[in-house]
Parts: sequence; C-alpha cells; structure tokens
Amino acid sequence: MTKPRILIVEDETALSEIVRDYLLADGMDVDMLTEGTHAVGTALGMAHDLVILDLMLPGVDGLSICRELRKTSDVPIIMTTAKVEEIDRLLGLELGADDYVCKPYSPRELVARVRAVLRRRPAGATQGGGPLARLLIDTDRWRVSLDGKLLDLTPREFSLLNALAGRPGRVYSRDQLLALAFPDDTDVFDRTVDSHIRNLRRKIAAVSDWDPIRSVYGVGYAFED
Repeated sequence: MTKPRILIVEDETALSEIVRDYLLADGMDVDMLTEGTHAVGTALGMAHDLVILDLMLPGVDGLSICRELRKTSDVPIIMTTAKVEEIDRLLGLELGADDYVCKPYSPRELVARVRAVLRRRPAGATQGGGPLARLLIDTDRWRVSLDGKLLDLTPREFSLLNALAGRPGRVYSRDQLLALAFPDDTDVFDRTVDSHIRNLRRKIAAVSDWDPIRSVYGVGYAFED
C-alpha cells in the first residue's frame, strides 16, 4: 500500500521539522513549505493525501489557501493556529477544513489527528474501483502502470496525468493545469499542455485501448471517470 503523503505548510521551521520526523516515524511521506505562495499548486500537483496548514503564513495566508483548495479539491486539511480564540472564528467561516489544532500542540496528538482524518477519507479515485482501478499512479517512485503495464512517462507527463486523474470528470483549462502540474516550471506555457496531452494519449494507446483523457473544445481537458 502506498504511504500517505503529507504536506506541511508552516513558517516555523523548527516546528515543522519536528512534526515531519514524527510523521516519518509513523510511516508517512512528508513535504514541507515555509510560506504559502506555492501551497495550492504543490498540494494538488503532487497529489498529497492531507495538508497541515498554518493560519498565519508569509506570502499567502492559510485562510486564502484553504479557500482556493476547496474550489477544486477535497484533500483533507488540518489547520493550525497560535490563538485559541481563532478556532471559533475559523469554524464559523465554514472553510471546509477537516480539523483545527491550537499551538502549542503535542506532535503525537497531531499525528493521531492526521491518522483519524485519513481513516475518514474514502479511497482515492486512482486506486478505487471501476475503470480507474486500471490506472495506478505511484507518486513515491514516479511510476504509472495501466492494466499492469508500465508507462514510460517524462516528469512533466507524469505531473500532468497525476493532476488530471486526481479529480476525474472535472474539466480543467490549460492555465489551471499549468498551475496544478507545473507550479514552479517557468518554461511551460499553456499550449505546451496540448503537446504533453498528445504524448500521453500516444503512450496510453500503446498499452491499452482505453482513452481516459477527454478534450473539451474551447476549454481544456478532463479525465474520464
């Protein structure tokens, strides 16, 4: 079974490193960001299973990040704050976070909450039943198999397929796919997405008769559910 992949967005480096070590010891994979600017693109582009999100961040604050994530994703979010009175306000805003933790907190308690939230989450679409069970995306080893056959994908093709398959049925514009799949790649442009899609379709067709990527004229692309 693939390890859960957790994203910590926290500007207190010492704290995030402690939490990272506890999560790693509990058998999870961890990525860290110290500011909020690339949090949305990273969380979606790398298909994280849960986000630990601080309220006060440089760049983009936690409230804004949570709102943006909820526009396109149901990835579980645990928000953290240094002010206990903020939790009532956050709950009142109905942002869609799955849990709230006040600092200072016990790393063991946070790991327990992470486990509890992950247990409540349904299995991911790329590993569930139906047609999508044919496609397995291993984000740990950057490998994709379809019908038991490995696809020889470039890193950009992998990121693009991972972003599309993360929300089957949802139509993405080229600009949205750029933000999700290539958040830090300044050499990729909107029409480059078309070239990568063509290559993905060619490589999928080489091993299967299933064509899961649908073109939506004048808009962009969707992954068939």
